[in-house]
Amino acid sequence: MTDDALIIDLMQRLDEPSGWFAELDRYYEGRQALAFMAPESAKALRMSRMVSNIPRLAVESLAERLRVTGFSGANVWPDWIRNDLDQTSHMVHREALLLGKSYVSVWADKFGRPTASVESASQVAVQTDPGTREVTAAVKRWSTRTTTEACLYLPDRIVRLRANQTGATTQGYKVVGEQVNPMGVVPVVPFINTDRVMTFGTDGRALVGGGRSEIQDLMPLVDGLNKVLADMMTTSEMTGRPRRWATGLELQEDEEGNVIAPIPEGSRVMVSEDESTKFGQLPPGELSSYEAAVRVLLGQIMAVSALPAHYVGVFTDNPASADALRASESSLTARTESRQAAFGRSWEQVARLMVAARDGVDPARVDVRVQWADASTRSVAQEADAMVKLHAERIYPTSYVLKKMGHTDDEIAEIRAAKRLDSVDESAGWADRLELPA
Repeated sequence: MTDDALIIDLMQRLDEPSGWFAELDRYYEGRQALAFMAPESAKALRMSRMVSNIPRLAVESLAERLRVTGFSGANVWPDWIRNDLDQTSHMVHREALLLGKSYVSVWADKFGRPTASVESASQVAVQTDPGTREVTAAVKRWSTRTTTEACLYLPDRIVRLRANQTGATTQGYKVVGEQVNPMGVVPVVPFINTDRVMTFGTDGRALVGGGRSEIQDLMPLVDGLNKVLADMMTTSEMTGRPRRWATGLELQEDEEGNVIAPIPEGSRVMVSEDESTKFGQLPPGELSSYEAAVRVLLGQIMAVSALPAHYVGVFTDNPASADALRASESSLTARTESRQAAFGRSWEQVARLMVAARDGVDPARVDVRVQWADASTRSVAQEADAMVKLHAERIYPTSYVLKKMGHTDDEIAEIRAAKRLDSVDESAGWADRLELPA
């Protein structure tokens, strides 16, 4: 495939999901339209939005448990910290959980140090070999005030492209720069949110396992929940305050023949000089039926998203114990561990590319493993108690205990250095207390 044909193919792949990505963004931001209601009804009710933002909660509840704590097999952590990946890696996870995929590109700066950049799926597309599932080409496209810029990543070179217009899609690009790629592989790593084996068509496009949003199954359920909440708010507005009535009052009309209410709506006093006038009020509207509907929908949302009851606001009269809370989060923990397995291979590839960019070695010869923080939520006291017992029985060494408690490599080094310093201070104090013979 020529470069021109490859550029067109990659740009088409980049544009294909743009509408779907925009829809997912609306749900994540809580800006989706009210569903299951005719536009005329929504206009008559003077209500355009009523949103319970469960999609953001579903993404955040997984992303907050995906925390990389270190790497083994290669010295990657200092470059990881220097590139702020300890902070921006959460953005990679959120993007992949929301859109189904995200990317990280790796290169070297002018000092030969590896640089890693977080990339959005709305700006990057890749071509994958159906046999090896390795990335064979990638493109990144972005716009400036007057131009559309693009970068074509190939195993042997990096090509800089430019179109002298904004909003260019597949045409109008000219080569404005080119440089050799010494790593021998495409320095763009995809993070695919899938738990299925990826299969490809004849054109190399993923047919199955190409990335799935965590909120895709939630969208119709959230639409139903928002509709019920909108109905409840409408009922509360219309019948929440008891409607008053009066009989025996003389009605008046204005010049156009319209009936004038004898007692204004906002009036707190109802007075009539006619002895036959009677006043009363209608019973207020009941909202309990809406609560039942909300519980049914929240039950389906919890089943689909693995969110525990206390995450979506379903509480019982008695506060749950710590063990009960952990048990209720077991499904969410298992789903998080599944995502750790899916994203872990990608982070290991990023680490290989960083070592290759720094040391000038073949990425395939770099052996590295990513380490994650525990996906479950356990109290510090409980975790420390278990680790101390295992350490006392000499089952776990000190460094492994500290990793199990969620400390990063830098924190472990600081802790061990502080303990050595404390030992020196204690030894010095013990020597000062010795009474030397005269």
